[in-house]
Amino acid sequence: MELTMLDLSVVAFYVVALITIAFFVSREKAGHEKDANDYFLAGNSLPWWAIGASLIAANISAEQIIGMSGSGYKIGLAIASYEWMAAITLIIVGKYFLPIFLQKKIYTMPQFLEQRFDFRVRLTMAVFWLGVYIFVNLTSVLWLGALAINTIAGVDMLYGMGFLCLFSIAYSLYGGLKAVAYTDIIQVVLLIFGGLFLTYTTLELLGAGDGIMAGISNILTQAPEKFDMILAPDHPHYVDLPGLSVLVGGMWVMNLSYWGFNQYIIQRTLAAKNLREGQKGIAFAAFLKLLMPIIVVVPGIAAYLLLPGLDRPDRAYPELMTMMPEGLRGLIFAAVIAAIVSSVASMTNSIATIFTMDIYNQLSKKEHDAKHLVKIGRVVSLLSLVIALFTAKPLLGSFDQAFQYIQEFTGFFTPGIVILFLFGMFWKKTTANAGLAAALGSAILSFVFKIFWPELPFMDRVGLVFLLCALLAIVVSLMEHKKEQSKVIELSDVDFNTSRGYNIAGIAVALILIGQYATWW
Repeated sequence: MELTMLDLSVVAFYVVALITIAFFVSREKAGHEKDANDYFLAGNSLPWWAIGASLIAANISAEQIIGMSGSGYKIGLAIASYEWMAAITLIIVGKYFLPIFLQKKIYTMPQFLEQRFDFRVRLTMAVFWLGVYIFVNLTSVLWLGALAINTIAGVDMLYGMGFLCLFSIAYSLYGGLKAVAYTDIIQVVLLIFGGLFLTYTTLELLGAGDGIMAGISNILTQAPEKFDMILAPDHPHYVDLPGLSVLVGGMWVMNLSYWGFNQYIIQRTLAAKNLREGQKGIAFAAFLKLLMPIIVVVPGIAAYLLLPGLDRPDRAYPELMTMMPEGLRGLIFAAVIAAIVSSVASMTNSIATIFTMDIYNQLSKKEHDAKHLVKIGRVVSLLSLVIALFTAKPLLGSFDQAFQYIQEFTGFFTPGIVILFLFGMFWKKTTANAGLAAALGSAILSFVFKIFWPELPFMDRVGLVFLLCALLAIVVSLMEHKKEQSKVIELSDVDFNTSRGYNIAGIAVALILIGQYATWW
């Protein structure tokens, strides 16, 4: 179904408005030229509302909207655990991780690893993250975004990905993180209101004119299994979400890695005006995460009844968009584009930051001025998009649930990453070799379990590998040294105190989560 002229006008207005605003907020004062801090960390000027909105905009993209809706279609509400557990994870990150990172005044996560361990660890993890961001995250966002454009507007997949790349370049390449973060406010508002409208309309359709409550009632009556939050071992999709592991097992490892140590997520908190602003932004993002399943999962569940027999679950959300009224369909389409290009811009900016600051600037034999580093960052952003553009189809074209593919692939490495950071921050005896052993052991052990124990759910595998990597790091550290390392985090120098408002927000998030799981257990 093609978009009408009114729909296209709404999308065109959004594109032009966003680019205009991005250039406006990216302007520098007369006589001031962008340096690395301006381009990669927005000059450490971000307020809490920009941080919170940008965290969500960077996170909610095609892999969530399209991919998670597809998992909602196939699995049900249980997939919402990724969103709800992320909310409490964010509170932990703001309380215990962010104070350490801001005290160290870092640009990147690999930079922190060199401050705590050595340059080998920094370079190894920088190369690893570049590979994951380009060949997993960026490719998936472009591919799933193009799938939505193809379904709604009939645009060829390659042209759709090309449009997303050009749009991202147009509004973010010049301004860097500042342009991304401030325009993310618009992106999130559009995403939330457009997503809520689509959810409302699909439930209205299911209610057959009797309202959204009737629509919800019809789902509960016709497909009650879609509202099981904790899947039983005999559930056909137990391997994807293995029961209580979403509450006490590997889900924690996945979330801590993503929200605490993932460059393109944590980078906007590193750009905060100060610690308190960063923490307020994180609390804001935590509440927005509680709302996300209504926007990305419930429509997928509704599509199970409205659009039975789809050949690919990832087509659920795009197909629902074609059922929306003229004009509003364009608004929702713009909201999806907003989420996609925001994530693309965030990823390319983080790729540029890691390559420029952790690899190029460190391995180069001469010192570079700020103007040169910003230029390198822009070139790397462009190259990463070109690479992702031409590798997306070969890597993702055969998967029917891209979100699950992404989670399982990253699950090979996240246990070691979490051990590397947690032990590095909170156990002074951890050595550089122990950290590398955990990181390398994570990939090796995950691969071994995948081959020789294929029936083990990947989330349980993540939890098991995490424990084994922790044991490995402890053994290697104790074999090498029996005393503290020279590069340690002095926790007594870190301000872990949080404001009363932050503490109340944390309690509120916990209580809401308890209520959600108690209701849908």
